[in-house]
Amino acid sequence: MKDSKRDIIAWSLYDWANSAFATTVMAAFFPIFFSSYWAAGAESSVTTFYLGTANSVASICVAAMAPVLGAIADSGSYRKRFLIFFAFLGSVMSGALCFVSMGAWPLAIVFYIAATIGFSGANSFYDSLLTVVASEKKVDFVSSLGYSLGYIGGGLLFLINVLMYLMPQRFGLPDAVTAVRVSFLMVGIWWFVFSLPIFIFVKEDRKSGEVSFGRAARQGFSDIARTLKDIGKLRTTGLFLLAYWCYIDGVDTIIRMATDYGTALGFPAESLIVALLITQFVAFPSAIAYNSIGKKIGVKKAILFAIGAYAAIAVVGFFMTKVIHFYILAVVIGLFQGGIQALSRSYYTRFIPQEHATQFYGFFNMLGKFAAIVGPFLVGIVTLITGQQRYGIVSLILLFGLGFVLLFNVDEQKAAKELEEFSKHEPA
Repeated sequence: MKDSKRDIIAWSLYDWANSAFATTVMAAFFPIFFSSYWAAGAESSVTTFYLGTANSVASICVAAMAPVLGAIADSGSYRKRFLIFFAFLGSVMSGALCFVSMGAWPLAIVFYIAATIGFSGANSFYDSLLTVVASEKKVDFVSSLGYSLGYIGGGLLFLINVLMYLMPQRFGLPDAVTAVRVSFLMVGIWWFVFSLPIFIFVKEDRKSGEVSFGRAARQGFSDIARTLKDIGKLRTTGLFLLAYWCYIDGVDTIIRMATDYGTALGFPAESLIVALLITQFVAFPSAIAYNSIGKKIGVKKAILFAIGAYAAIAVVGFFMTKVIHFYILAVVIGLFQGGIQALSRSYYTRFIPQEHATQFYGFFNMLGKFAAIVGPFLVGIVTLITGQQRYGIVSLILLFGLGFVLLFNVDEQKAAKELEEFSKHEPA
């Protein structure tokens, strides 16, 4: 039943669960540990290239799978089963990083790619369940609630992990290296345990005459061409997806590469970790507050404002020289990060036919992850060519600028007419 408090909380807690990976692993300890432990001795520009390539490879895999799996899920009501599979894959691979020994950077990359595939793959099906638990009236609030809980949940575990890293003996650990390795294991356990509410309580819409997985797979592949045609008919939907593809690339790249960038500038690991904590706890109330801003000025204007702020972050990042600058940027990122993600996810519901929600969210996530192929690789290759991480980070303003222009031209009223016309011609 839509707007059930139990289902909304259960759904939102998955953000609490998987955000531990986004913070402790993806944003913080993996980049630091990769350069200082698994790939110790390599040049910083080379480790940046390795890390960017790893993120890009994971994104390619998710981009290739997302629309196909989404179509299969819509054909046979398999979205929860796929969510469970990918969440389990991500949590297990996160924990497995605990057991990778020093110097074994290829194995660390493999586990990281697998965990990232689990993280991103599960998000496609998690996002598509938003339309199951929330009505159109509450969808913006519920989406923002999920991101808000994600920031506070991921931040709490990250805070514990940071204290372990800074004071390992207080936790019965011999050194900081062991603390980081144990943190990877804790992320895997945290992710799985807090995923249980959505597994248990959120009930997927069951289709009448549900087909077998094999038949659903065949139907899913055939639906890909149809979905592409549908997007061709829903021109405003296609325009929004293209805009999202551009601007979310910059957002995801900053999330994934900020710590590596700070490391390359010579900032202490402790300072980078503190900055990430600042971002988490600023983002917690900001994700909810930004929903209110969206109501006052309009969701589209709120997203455009956030894109502009991110472009400014990329420019300021180019000139950054002191740790205090990194702290200030951490605050600014926290103010807009949750808002732009949550409002983009809920705004998209205005442009898609609800009966094909998973397929369209598959493309939504595919474009987001496909864009994340370009961003990290762009930063990595520009850094490798120039030997300067600064040029890599400032190049992101091109993506933010293009995303801003495209989104500015998205017309909600035109989209509503296109959806109405589309529904009339859909087979009963």
